[in-house]
Amino acid sequence: MTSTDGPAPAPAAAAPARPAAWPARPPFLLAPYDRRTWRGYGFLWLALLLAPFAFTYALFTVVFTAGVAVTVVGLFVAGGVLLGARGWGSMYRRMAVRYLGVEIAEPAPHTPRRGFWRRLGGMLGDATAWRALLYMVVTFPLAIVSFVVSTVVLAVALGAVTHWFWSRWLPLQQASDGSWHRGASFGADWFVDTPVRQLALVGAGIILLYLWPQVQALFVGLFRLLATGLLSPTRASLRVAYAERARAVTVEDADARLRRIERDLHDGTQAHLVAVAMQIGEARELLRDGSDGVDVAELAAVLDTAHTSTKDTLAELRELARGIRPPALDAGLAVALETLAARAALPVRVHAVGLDGADLPPSVTAISYFAVAELVANATKHARATGVDVVAGVEPVADATTGTARRALVLRVHDDGEGGAGVRAPDASGRGSGLAGLTDRLSGVDGTLDVVSPAGGPTVITVTIPLPAPGGARR
Repeated sequence: MTSTDGPAPAPAAAAPARPAAWPARPPFLLAPYDRRTWRGYGFLWLALLLAPFAFTYALFTVVFTAGVAVTVVGLFVAGGVLLGARGWGSMYRRMAVRYLGVEIAEPAPHTPRRGFWRRLGGMLGDATAWRALLYMVVTFPLAIVSFVVSTVVLAVALGAVTHWFWSRWLPLQQASDGSWHRGASFGADWFVDTPVRQLALVGAGIILLYLWPQVQALFVGLFRLLATGLLSPTRASLRVAYAERARAVTVEDADARLRRIERDLHDGTQAHLVAVAMQIGEARELLRDGSDGVDVAELAAVLDTAHTSTKDTLAELRELARGIRPPALDAGLAVALETLAARAALPVRVHAVGLDGADLPPSVTAISYFAVAELVANATKHARATGVDVVAGVEPVADATTGTARRALVLRVHDDGEGGAGVRAPDASGRGSGLAGLTDRLSGVDGTLDVVSPAGGPTVITVTIPLPAPGGARR
């Protein structure tokens, strides 16, 4: 059952944003005892211990590179030293992920270029290494200040809370009036040596103890910002890596499709054509051997078998051609989706909104069709669904790179199955989820795949493919 108008099902809620390992700050009342606070304090300890060595390495790299700039061989050595900053950046990145709870993607590995000068330029111009050096320089004073401030506040807070216990071992001090006191002094004549003053100091220590995580969080937040800004890949490097991955996936997908076509032609169509040739040869032998008295019934049976085999072969060829590029795509994506729904094994309702004048590029139309076909097939085979709704339309979406709105083809495939779908990376045997392969194929047109599939269903899978601006180049 298909339709191109009428009420469309409500769009699914957007998938929740992926949370960090833990919130940036624990609850106020639990902050002094929360492991996140103490993990942050441990990070400050490690940052302080590593800061002098990291700063020395960064300073040596800059000075050494400037000193050997007049030589060529020396520049190669300097390039190697500079690339060593990547190791420092990787170590700091792992520290930030483990102790600060941030998610930082790994930069693309350094790839040596071909050619003498290109290789040298690639080493000395490695942006990831220079950003790591900048992080090592900037965090040197920050590590010292943050550790000293955090430790002083914590030590004073703990000292004030426990002063009533250890103050008995303090040396006696004489006030200006000649009296003797034992305890912390504030000024010349004010000593904490009475029960009321001890209690007041405990209260002040408790307040300071609860303020300590908040003070530390300011410095930890600075480290989080610096780690995210300087140790993560740049947008340009991400785009390059994404483009290279998309190109590799496109090539692999095309190769796999050609291999499948070759296998189908060899195992199916070729075998049927061989059978037809043998049957025609048998009919020719019958005509040659029985020229005076041909057994008409036997000859008719042989020709009928050959005719049936020929029709089966033509049907297989049509099916094979439809798998390469369905003819219905020539009439537009809406018509192609209706045709797909009519051929599906379970009821599929198509709601196409505003696709008639969308002027979709051929590559987007084809990959959209095959994406919906695979999602409908998954709902049939794995989800045990009784029906599928497909909503297709052109909508404005936010560009992840520029933050501006742009046109995109949005396909939402909703099934009432048992849920539990997800994008799973291939395991050791190379087997993964079909959604992972679909995600890779969508990357060839900068498309994204969003899956919302709680246990028990329903499942809503959203495919978003950005479109060129009106009048722009078509893919």
